[in-house]
Amino acid sequence: MNKTQFQITKMDCPSEERIIRMKLEDLSSIKHMEFNIPERLLIVTHEGSAKEILDLLAPLNFGSTLLGTVLTSDTLPISNIDSDQEAKVLKVLLYINGGMFFVELILGVYAESMGLISDSLDMLADASVYMISLYAVGKTIQTKKKSAKVNGILQIVLGVGVLIETLRRFYYGSDPEPSYMILISIIALMANVYCLYLLSSHKEKGAHMKASYICSSTDVMANTGVILAGVLVYVTHSSIPDLVIGIIVSLIVLRGASSILKIS
Repeated sequence: MNKTQFQITKMDCPSEERIIRMKLEDLSSIKHMEFNIPERLLIVTHEGSAKEILDLLAPLNFGSTLLGTVLTSDTLPISNIDSDQEAKVLKVLLYINGGMFFVELILGVYAESMGLISDSLDMLADASVYMISLYAVGKTIQTKKKSAKVNGILQIVLGVGVLIETLRRFYYGSDPEPSYMILISIIALMANVYCLYLLSSHKEKGAHMKASYICSSTDVMANTGVILAGVLVYVTHSSIPDLVIGIIVSLIVLRGASSILKIS
């Protein structure tokens, strides 16, 4: 049995972990996968060559590098990341992200804020990977990949649509309402802070939960960015800060959706 360590430089959230798992899980030579997201490492216990694993990782464009392979006779560890308590926490995160997607999308359209609309897609992107995992439990590998593909296509369509609309508003102008931007972003910030609170007692119980904590921390920074953009719109009476945030978040969502599509 071989144990191979890979450096995955762009793996910084549970969403990337799930994408990698779905990409590799139909490879029969793999016996166990261990993820260390804070250090961006993947350790695979497998039979045969590590090259076929690297060949599957490469299309994901996560910056995969083979660090080394050693022979091992260690007993495979038993994973507990799917414990009932942790699963309940992750379901709550799904509901929060899914709910905030609709809130930010509807009020973002009303407030004419591309920052809010794009941030709603970021919430959708976070929720969708959890949704795929929950839906695919007990289902075939092919079913998992089909559900991921549908979700990836949906995100691509929404992301491209928001990006085009943002560019259109750059050209024709827009009039975002800063008070709505700030208020809704504060609500989204509070939601993500609550997510951090839920995860705080679990973040040391495994790399998976620690990564969820890091990912929610990143969302908090994104919410803060939209709040700052709202303040700048109010102070400068310009829509440029809102549009810049809209483009940045849309590109992030499109990159994530592209990775999901590469699973199949």
